[in-house]
Amino acid sequence: MDELLYQWTDMLSAEIVPGKREVLMRFFKTAPGEYGEGDQFLGITVPSVRKVSKLMTEAPLEAISRMLKSEIHEHRLSALLVLVERYRRAKKNHELKKQIADFYLSNTPSINNWDLVDLSAPKIIGNYVYETGNYEILYRLSRSSDLWEQRIAIVSTYTLLCNGITEPTISISQSYLTHKHDLIHKATGWMLREMGKRTDESLLTKFLDAHTRNMPRTMLRYAIEKLSPELRQYYLHLPR
Repeated sequence: MDELLYQWTDMLSAEIVPGKREVLMRFFKTAPGEYGEGDQFLGITVPSVRKVSKLMTEAPLEAISRMLKSEIHEHRLSALLVLVERYRRAKKNHELKKQIADFYLSNTPSINNWDLVDLSAPKIIGNYVYETGNYEILYRLSRSSDLWEQRIAIVSTYTLLCNGITEPTISISQSYLTHKHDLIHKATGWMLREMGKRTDESLLTKFLDAHTRNMPRTMLRYAIEKLSPELRQYYLHLPR
């Protein structure tokens, strides 16, 4: 096991780009008091992390678990990308898919930045919820006190939207209208925008008609991004 982990981490370290670490630490807000406080980066691009992860898809869950517990951001990202690929390969093996989804949900404390959520949640939790119809997983996450579990909940609805299912997106978005964090405002606005784009624009405008006056401004701006210029201006200038 240790030898496998050394191999995995060594392959990642070989992909370090000089000067990238400092850029990533600023980008992902790792300073004291910021949302990514304490996160450590090596300085590796996402394509390079993907390249290494493709070589580790047979790693046992114990190894993935240990990588997820690493303080190094790219280690955790690589572990999650391995899980994504394992879920994809499971195809009709529902028992294995449940095992992967349960493992993911038991490790949410390690899925603690927006890229880690966005690159994994729709493809694991989103697909699992779509395949099982167990939307309560998303609603439970949305009620969590943890910012990242809340983001997992809304971002996972992307997979449902791609399959024409809108109610979880609408319900969770409504529950986030009074949320205080811009990372939730952005993710929610993004999913509302996808709802209008991938299902029916009238569902988006109906939501906006009901909630524009009391939704966070960032959420609104993200949600209306793909609407016509006239509609964007209409919603931006509604009295609040």
